[in-house]
Amino acid sequence: MEALILTCSTGGGHNAAAVAIKEELLMCGHRAEMLDPYSLTKNRLEKRVGQTYVRLVQRAPRIFGFVYMLGNIYRRFPWRSPVYYANGKMVKYMEELFKSRKFDIVITTHLFPAEILTYMKNSGLKPPKTIFVATDYACIPFTEETECDYYVIPMAELVNEFVSRGIEKKKIYPLGIPVKKEFRENISKEEARKTLGLNQDGKYILVSGGSMGAGSMVRTIRTLYKHYKRDKNVKIIAVCGCNRRVYKRLLREFKEKIITIEFTKQMALYMKACNVFITKPGGLSSTEAVVAGIPLIHMSPIPGCESINMRRFVKYGLSDGVKGTGKDITDITDKLLYDINIQKNRESKIINCNAAGDIRKLAEKAVNLN
Repeated sequence: MEALILTCSTGGGHNAAAVAIKEELLMCGHRAEMLDPYSLTKNRLEKRVGQTYVRLVQRAPRIFGFVYMLGNIYRRFPWRSPVYYANGKMVKYMEELFKSRKFDIVITTHLFPAEILTYMKNSGLKPPKTIFVATDYACIPFTEETECDYYVIPMAELVNEFVSRGIEKKKIYPLGIPVKKEFRENISKEEARKTLGLNQDGKYILVSGGSMGAGSMVRTIRTLYKHYKRDKNVKIIAVCGCNRRVYKRLLREFKEKIITIEFTKQMALYMKACNVFITKPGGLSSTEAVVAGIPLIHMSPIPGCESINMRRFVKYGLSDGVKGTGKDITDITDKLLYDINIQKNRESKIINCNAAGDIRKLAEKAVNLN
């Protein structure tokens, strides 16, 4: 099977999901290529699109929340959205790609490529079979105006939500959000710490703002450090992602009092090595945490789908949610660090650890390979 996996660099979750699917396909002997369709333009548009989104989320998350709210309002109207027409400008580039290359299936982990493929269909063109993979625990605005052949959603509870938005029920498969194999591997805390060069004794708190280093990372770490600075048994690890501004700020303020990391490809190991994970509620990173088995605290969601992600995880007991960076976060962290019963793996039947494998099987079925 020849698969094309489309993503978009507006946050790391979409790319990580695409990588997980590609990894699974290659492991099973298929051929798979991962592509941001905006990279097909001569002016490298994908960098501008990605950078604009990342800067907005890092520096003005409330504006992003306002835009998300407008999207929810706009979807009530019976006509196509500006997002659809903007992505329609990419059709000529995708058409050229499909003329030069033969693909049996196209899998997209982002709305924008799904809009491009839909515009192609509505223009009389015939792209290969398409699978849309949702990476948040919500039906985000304008998903309903796409026309993919299959829709993979995170959990069965969301089927009615997607149907109410206009997605045909027969197209919906609640297979989960795909995560890379390394998060599913059975690695002990001792092994992970040895690999990372961490002490075997003590407690580690992992704090991240996702790939963008967004959210209230600095304020959260200040609160945690003030609370635990006299406890030599507790160490804080901050992963800043691509947010170099936050990385430098933490280095200046805390120096070697905490472990400060910029971007890392070893996030799965850090999750398995640490005792508690505090992060914003991105759909992909939250799923990775549950699969990795680390107790999870959600902080400062980006308004919109991340707020919904947090509500759903809290509802099912998969995380604890905090709104601020005060005493609440230290109280919950204390419980997760020292209460043996709460430390147990929060893995739930609603989170499918093998979503990547099930998506691969769906793709095989779509092209009549099984």
